[in-house]
Amino acid sequence: MLFSLLYFLVRRLLGAGSRLQDEKDIELLVLRHQVKVLQRQVKRPRLHRLDRVLLAAASRAMTRSIWSSFVVRPETLLRWHRELVRKKWTYRRRGHPGRPPIEPEVRELIVRLGRENPRWGCVRIQGELRKLGIRVGGSTIRRILRRAGLGPAPRRTGPTWAEFLRAQGKGVLACDFFTIETVFLKTLYVLFFIELATRQIHVAGVTAHPTGEWVTQQARNVLIHLEQRVCELRFLLRDRDTKFPVAFDAAFASELIEVIKTPPQAPRANAYAERWVRSVRAECLDRILIVGERQLAVVLGEYVCHYNGHRPHRSLAQRPPLPPPTVIDVAAARTHRRPILGGLINEYTQVA
Repeated sequence: MLFSLLYFLVRRLLGAGSRLQDEKDIELLVLRHQVKVLQRQVKRPRLHRLDRVLLAAASRAMTRSIWSSFVVRPETLLRWHRELVRKKWTYRRRGHPGRPPIEPEVRELIVRLGRENPRWGCVRIQGELRKLGIRVGGSTIRRILRRAGLGPAPRRTGPTWAEFLRAQGKGVLACDFFTIETVFLKTLYVLFFIELATRQIHVAGVTAHPTGEWVTQQARNVLIHLEQRVCELRFLLRDRDTKFPVAFDAAFASELIEVIKTPPQAPRANAYAERWVRSVRAECLDRILIVGERQLAVVLGEYVCHYNGHRPHRSLAQRPPLPPPTVIDVAAARTHRRPILGGLINEYTQVA
């Protein structure tokens, strides 16, 4: 009943006038109401670029009091208008702003002078270039040398940290412990040594109770196993684990090997040993269930033989630590596969 009365009143009001202007007003009212109905159904209408231009231009000819008829907010109309104005005043820039680029031949010459003369600084190279009729700023020369990996003089040809540590690593032996949980949740400790120069691994022993006497005896066994190479070692790198007693350090000190302790809670200081632990876990121990000490010793022994004699290393130019590779005619030989550790790892050799 209420809606019928409301419909009757609206119809009487709209039918009061019969002039053409009144019909246009009624049409505008209907159109606006339809737009509001569509706005309730569509959250965000998709407008093309031409639609934006038309609405932005129409907004400049209308007062803000009637901007409510637009399907977008007034802020959007103003933003569209600012974008049109900004595009109006844009123009193409000719060339590149700033200084002209350095020619590739001049760059190569600067790098050549820096490499052939390690004690020449940027000013010295700048003077030599001016003698050749080339004018380049000192800051430009410094930037080109840095991009080429050449530092400031006179330290340009000095050894890098990687080269220095690689040279020092020829006489460094590192050791560490890692643990393995058996099937029966028994913790086993593995003591190993690694030669940083060759990446050769020496597994000292496996035990469930790493006492001081046991650790010291394993150190003596490793020194006996190294034999003649002991005189080439200068340092032993280890962490501050309490499982290493004073007698352990004394065993190496008797061979004139200095024991260096890593800083507390700094595993990166013994990065080579930590990296081998990751390798042996990922390639072997994480894929085998260990029952006891004897099985773990056998598995580690077989893996270490593979690691030292067959596994390639990126730091050794894709060569294994032992033995040195030999040149084989691939055309006259056949590749033989030998699975180890029950097929977990494959070794490949050439068979004539």
